[in-house]
Amino acid sequence: MSFWSITLATLAKDIRLEWRSKDALNAMLFFSLLVVVIFVFSFDPLAEESRHIVGGLVWVAFLFAAVVALNQTWARELRNQVLDGYRVSPAPATALFLAKVLGNFIFVSVLEALMAPLFVIFYNLHVLGPAWQLIPVALLGTWALVVNGTFFAAMSLRTRSRELMLPLLLFPVSIPAVLGMVAATTNILTGENSAHFYIVLLLTYDVVFTTACLGLFETVLQAE
Repeated sequence: MSFWSITLATLAKDIRLEWRSKDALNAMLFFSLLVVVIFVFSFDPLAEESRHIVGGLVWVAFLFAAVVALNQTWARELRNQVLDGYRVSPAPATALFLAKVLGNFIFVSVLEALMAPLFVIFYNLHVLGPAWQLIPVALLGTWALVVNGTFFAAMSLRTRSRELMLPLLLFPVSIPAVLGMVAATTNILTGENSAHFYIVLLLTYDVVFTTACLGLFETVLQAE
């Protein structure tokens, strides 16, 4: 089988399993709804200042919710020694990693599509800048979170407290991306400054860390 055949087959398997169980999506939705409710009661959703802070609130909510799905990325593969089967198979490790990243990207993107309207409604948001820029910011920012999250989830898989290790590894590395996402979203919502610099920053971040993760994943997969 070719590289892309293996990638698509693994991706289809993960999507099919998630569609049947909905474990990750239900957990992320519940967590995100809880965060939205807490933020609504903590901040005045009708205040003018909400336009300046909601970018941070949105991405913090998505970041913490994404960790819920990322923690389950490799947990399924431990059952029945599926991960060991991947390790001894001739399939390239990068195909497995890319399939996992694409799966997590789809799951988190679905969450964002469902939750974004709630932030708009509760905080009475009106985009004053170029609204189309929110699309590349969301896509690049989501990819930044899931590519690192998938890699670090694999690193922490065999540790005793992998649920704790993942955020400890992921959050510090994701700080530049999160700052870029928050600043870009705030600039687009307020229309005060251009978000072009932050979009380029996110694109550069994605290219660098995607390349690094793809290059190092086989070592992580084969590690005891």
